[in-house]
Amino acid sequence: MKKIFAIAWKDAIVRFASPSEWLFFIVLPLVFTFIFAGGVPTGDEDNRVRLVVVDEAQTEISRQLIEELENSTSVRPDVLSLKEAEDEFDSRRVSALLIIPAGLDVESIQNGTAQLDFRQLPNDIDASIAERAVQTAIRRVTSVVSAAIFAVDEAKARGTFESAEAEQAYFNQSLELAKSLQEDAPERVTTIQGNTPDDFDYDPQANVSAGQLITWVFIPLFGISALFAYERQQGTLRRILTSPTSKATLLLGTISGQVAMALIQMTLLVLFAYFAFKLNWGNPLAVFLILACSALAAAAIGTAMGTLIKSEGQAVGLSIMAGMLMGMLGGCWFPLELFPPFMQKVAMIFPTYWSMQGLLDLLLRGGGVVDILPEAGVLLAFAVIFFSVGIWRFRYE
Repeated sequence: MKKIFAIAWKDAIVRFASPSEWLFFIVLPLVFTFIFAGGVPTGDEDNRVRLVVVDEAQTEISRQLIEELENSTSVRPDVLSLKEAEDEFDSRRVSALLIIPAGLDVESIQNGTAQLDFRQLPNDIDASIAERAVQTAIRRVTSVVSAAIFAVDEAKARGTFESAEAEQAYFNQSLELAKSLQEDAPERVTTIQGNTPDDFDYDPQANVSAGQLITWVFIPLFGISALFAYERQQGTLRRILTSPTSKATLLLGTISGQVAMALIQMTLLVLFAYFAFKLNWGNPLAVFLILACSALAAAAIGTAMGTLIKSEGQAVGLSIMAGMLMGMLGGCWFPLELFPPFMQKVAMIFPTYWSMQGLLDLLLRGGGVVDILPEAGVLLAFAVIFFSVGIWRFRYE
């Protein structure tokens, strides 16, 4: 047991002798997890186009216009001062600017002098969306005023009004009636949303966090092949022949040490996702089980690769390429639902697929120990097969 611990400790010292190893062990995994998981939409964001609005009129009509824009499903009005709004637009931080000039009121609409200042960036899709939304809001606001004006004109033709005050009072009553009728008007388009219940609530941050964890841990475990290749090149393995250390002790010490470091790395990434994104990993025993089986499967593949690769440079390049390829095809980078049906079946030949499914069972589907046993079993099968190949083909030279 002391020999196994000594070999594992020696490998840890060799691995972390270079400060750059800490970059790949914890810094980059945390950075990539934070960037990708923090950047994905959670579904709670307001995805409407931002429209900067300047209200210089401060009238009932201007407030109604802004209210209509707030109710829009395509734009999100942001009321600013004229200077702030022009700075935003000139620096191209927004694609559209609406200025409601002073003097926009009911009277200006009645006599046809009402005007708005709408500015947009050329050849910009968001600006076109904002323009359509503004036109729709204007139509809804002016239609109410137009209905009131039409009612006044009809009443005036019948000689209803005895004074200008009576005409204005009638106009105000008609305006309020038109508003209420517009608010109570039935929807011309009925939207029906499917009510089929989902088996679970999808969380993109959970998918990204689990995928980054698997990718960044599998690559260094595949790197066991580089460790064997380096020691073979340096003659370390040949010198072991002259010591009372058996091949089984050497392999067990090397593999167990790398697996232990991988579990430490996984634990740090799990804790980071828990505190940074409030992810609920579920049953701790189930989490440890799927992570341990994943580490064993990756270490076994690295051991088998070490028997086929001659140089450390080849091993490093192949480990990175294999880790990236398996991560991408195993669903660590993109949800498997985005893959064609054929590729979804191909993904099942990679251990990263089973690791990912096990973690998603815990993160998204509320699974426990029993639920991840199939994935853990497949990962252990990977470990047995590749460890057998690695031990059988292991050589000192």
